Amino acid sequence: MNGIKSNFNVGKTQLLPFALTPERDLKTLVENRTVYNFKNCELNIFETNQSAEKVYLKFQSPVFTTMLQGKKVMHLSDAIPFDYLPGESVVLPEGAQMVIDFPLASFNTPTQCVALEIDKKKIQDTIARLNEHYQRIEDNGDWRMDQNQFHIHNSDELTNAVNRLISIPIETNHFIKDELADITVQELLIRLLQTQAYTLLTENTEYLQSSNRFAFVIQYIRINLAENLCIRKLATMACMSEPHFFRSFKRELGISPADFIIRERIKCAKKLLLEPSISVSDVCYRCGFNNLAYFTLRFKKAEGMTPSLFKRVTGTNM
Repeated sequence: MNGIKSNFNVGKTQLLPFALTPERDLKTLVENRTVYNFKNCELNIFETNQSAEKVYLKFQSPVFTTMLQGKKVMHLSDAIPFDYLPGESVVLPEGAQMVIDFPLASFNTPTQCVALEIDKKKIQDTIARLNEHYQRIEDNGDWRMDQNQFHIHNSDELTNAVNRLISIPIETNHFIKDELADITVQELLIRLLQTQAYTLLTENTEYLQSSNRFAFVIQYIRINLAENLCIRKLATMACMSEPHFFRSFKRELGISPADFIIRERIKCAKKLLLEPSISVSDVCYRCGFNNLAYFTLRFKKAEGMTPSLFKRVTGTNM
C-alpha cells in the first residue's frame, strides 16, 4: 500500500485483541489456532507466541484476514514482501499460499490475527445481490472483488464489522449465533467491496478523473479544500441530482461526501501541522475549516488528540 502510516491512531476505531490463550492451553508457540464454525464461514483466531520465519499457511476457500496486534511479514506469490500491521487486512483467493515471518512475537506480546474463511457461494451471492439491486455508477455498474487489491487499510466501518464478528463466539444461543455470523459476514463483504472501491479511487484519482465522475469530484475536492465545498456543486460536476449523488457516493465508497471532505481536510491538516512555522489557527483556515473550535473537535475525534498536542508530539519525533 502507498502512503505514510500515522502512529497517532488513538481516536480511530480499533480492532479488539482476542483473549490471550492460557499458557497451559497452548498447542504450539507458533500459529496457535482457535476455530469457530458458522454457517457459510469459519472464523480462525491465530496467536503466535514466539518469533519465527517461513511459516506456511493455506486455506481451501477464499479468506479475509486482519491483524489484531503485533506484526507479520507476508510473502505472497510474486508480490514484494510487506509488513502486515494492525488496522490492515489481506484478502486472498481460494488455495493461495501464504509464507509468514513473525519477527516480534513473544508470549508476553503475541501476534494475533483473524482469518475468516468464507464459502465461495456466499461471496458470489452477496455480489450478485448488490449487482441486481445496487449497481455502481461507473465501472460498467458491476461490483466485484478486486484480486489486485489484496492488502488494504481497514475503514472504520470494516473494523467495526470485524469486531462484531469476533464477539459472536460468546453468544450462547447457537441459532442466533449462526444467523448473526451470516449477517455479519455479508456486511463485512459489502464493507470490503466499498473499501476496495474507496482505495482504488483515492489512490488513483489523477489517472481515473477523466473516466470516473467520483474520481473527478475527489480531485476537485483535494485541489479546493480551502474553499466552501457545496454538495450541490459537486453533484452538478458529477452530472447527478444532489440526492442521487449523495446516495451513490456513500453506497459505493462507504462514506458520505461531507464526511469525505472532512477526512481530506484532516489529512491536509496533519501534513501542515508537521511544519514548525505554521500555527494551528493557520492550519485550520488553510484546510477549509472556518472555525477553530470546530476544527479542534473534528481533529480530536479523528486522531484522538487536539491539533496542538499532535503538533507538539510529532514535532518531538521528527
